[in-house]
Amino acid sequence: MKKMIIAALALATIAIAPKTYAQTKMVGGAAMYPTKNIVENAVNSKDHTTLVAAVKAAGLVETLQSAGPFTVFAPTNEAFDKLPAGTVETLVKPENKATLTKILTYHVVAGKVSAADLLAKIKAGGGKAELKTVSGGTLTAMVKGKKIYLVDEKGGQSWVTIADVNQSNGVIHVVNTVLMPN
Repeated sequence: MKKMIIAALALATIAIAPKTYAQTKMVGGAAMYPTKNIVENAVNSKDHTTLVAAVKAAGLVETLQSAGPFTVFAPTNEAFDKLPAGTVETLVKPENKATLTKILTYHVVAGKVSAADLLAKIKAGGGKAELKTVSGGTLTAMVKGKKIYLVDEKGGQSWVTIADVNQSNGVIHVVNTVLMPN
């Protein structure tokens, strides 16, 4: 009987394992596991060290580790490098915490919105979809060619470079430009 139970557990593990590996994506040279939360995964991406430092400076670690679910449009280090020189260094100062928090939460939408969900919203909206961010702002999603683009409130554009990086508390879509609220 004991051998049958062990065999059944082994078979169940084998049956479940391919699904977990199939959902795991590589971001910044690290595996992003769907069983880990947004922060637990992001800290391992060498492409998101600036974002992680900013999240810590804004005091958002606990929030992004909570149950969510959240959709995070995660700018890469290269995206932050596109900002004018000194911008990041200025934003992470304690006296600029409110501004930094507004910018970071502008990259977050409540709920889990997959790329397929975004495409469906864009189609239903006649080519555009408005997404309400946690900061209270609006991002506009659209498709150009085969890419999903986001347009911020200032007219800046970013596109999704890696979609559907599933997390235990939501999903990350990697973007190539920092989005700016009004």
